[in-house]
Amino acid sequence: MTAAGRPVVGEPAPDFELVDQHGTPLRLSSFRGRRNVLVVFYPWSFSRVCTGELCVLRDDLSSFQNDDARLVAISVDSKYVQRAFAEQEGFDFPLLADFWPHGEVARRYGVFDDRTGAALRGTFVIDRAGVLQWSVVHPIPDARDPQQYREVLAGLR
Repeated sequence: MTAAGRPVVGEPAPDFELVDQHGTPLRLSSFRGRRNVLVVFYPWSFSRVCTGELCVLRDDLSSFQNDDARLVAISVDSKYVQRAFAEQEGFDFPLLADFWPHGEVARRYGVFDDRTGAALRGTFVIDRAGVLQWSVVHPIPDARDPQQYREVLAGLR
C-alpha cells in the first residue's frame, strides 16, 4: 500500500466481493487466470460527470469488456440505485454496490473520500494473475480519459 493507502502496481490487488445491480455477487478473484479486470470507482450514480464517464465506456464496451477483459464499475450507491441507473442508461456491465459496510472496498483501494462519503474517481487495471498493473486517481469533479484504459488493456493482450 502507498502512503495514501492505495494498492501498489506490481502487487496483488485487494480481493473483494460485491453485489451487482441485480443482486448477483461478483468476486474479483473469480477472474484470475481468465481475464484482466478494469475496475472503475465512481462517486455517484446519476450525477453528470459519472453518467458521462460510464456512457463513454458503454458506447465503446468492446474495448473494455471482451474475451481478454472485464469491466466493473463501483460506487457507494445501493444495488437498487445501481439497477435504476443501469436501466436508465443501458449499461450492460456490472455496477457494483459498495453500499454496506459503506465504502469498504473503496477504502481498501484508497479512494474513499471521508469528506463526501463517496469514492474518488479511481481506476485500476488488474491482470489475469490478480496483480495490479496500472492505476490512476482523480478528484471527484475531474473526468478521466478512457483512452488510457484502452492502451493499458491492449498492452496486456
